Amino acid sequence: MSRITIGSPEPAADDGIRTDDMVWIPGGTFRMGSDHHYPEEAPSHQASVDGFWIDRTPVTNARFRAFVRDTGHITVAEQPPDPAQYPGALPEMLFAGSLVFQPPRRLQTLRDWSQWWTFMRGADWRHPYGPRSNIDKLGSHPVVHVAYADALAYAKWAGKDIPTEAEWEFAARGGLEAEEYAWGGAFTPDGVHMANTWQGDFPLQNLREDGFERTSPVTAFPPNRYGVHDMIGNVWEWTTDWWSARHEADAVKPCCIPQNPRGGREDASYDPALPAIRIPRKVLKGGSHLCAPNYCRRYRPAARHAEPIDTSTSHVGFRCVVRPPAAVSHPPK
Repeated sequence: MSRITIGSPEPAADDGIRTDDMVWIPGGTFRMGSDHHYPEEAPSHQASVDGFWIDRTPVTNARFRAFVRDTGHITVAEQPPDPAQYPGALPEMLFAGSLVFQPPRRLQTLRDWSQWWTFMRGADWRHPYGPRSNIDKLGSHPVVHVAYADALAYAKWAGKDIPTEAEWEFAARGGLEAEEYAWGGAFTPDGVHMANTWQGDFPLQNLREDGFERTSPVTAFPPNRYGVHDMIGNVWEWTTDWWSARHEADAVKPCCIPQNPRGGREDASYDPALPAIRIPRKVLKGGSHLCAPNYCRRYRPAARHAEPIDTSTSHVGFRCVVRPPAAVSHPPK
């Protein structure tokens, strides 16, 4: 079991930096991505990141509620879409809402995600499964139905930031190099579930062998070797990087290994399948409770997924980072 090259020690305490309930990640050089799974994860390549703090868990409903109470923030899901951004959309479809997973009664093909995703009126962070649901007993669960702008607004309020893809993946690996999973080489070591994922035939049958059908409390599963919980499974997490279809290849010379890489370009992140809709996409990491062996095997640190910045769903959340003052500048918006 090889180890990642570790970088800087934790800086001395600074009253200007809020790092409560965060974990110091020492930074270093590691192999990012994978050559053995989905094409967007390739090529595996060396990258380096400076040390940073990362939230011990995803942002919970309780924490997000405190942010909303303090700021009055209204999430993207609580606002009707702007018709100008969606040419050709039917007026009756432009209502406030969000995407909610609902198992279909029957399945025709796994290629058509609209069979199990519904854009539901009244679904938002307070009502994760529709207007009649609530989060009264879900305070320790990750907040969902947050678009990128909502995550960024929370981060600014908290004096933090959204992680880059490289920072996120480095933290998720927990000091392990070239392992499939955040905890080692076996998905369920000795039969133990290490993350909230889907067991059974997705999307029809969830056996709930890990104890959960939907989201779970953010400390329900063991932390990785850095002491960080839920980097894999439960909910996908936003990063600040614009989506790119592939990684850059290894640098020609060791001296040219990317330091604190920032991913692709905004103008290259649009979905080519929707040329009329110019909504840029960010990189999501970590997989979710809907990732299954027969569909979306993205419960790995190297896995990545494209998400339009205007989109919120019942399986996407986020966590924050804090970088020391001497670290790289604020990521692009």
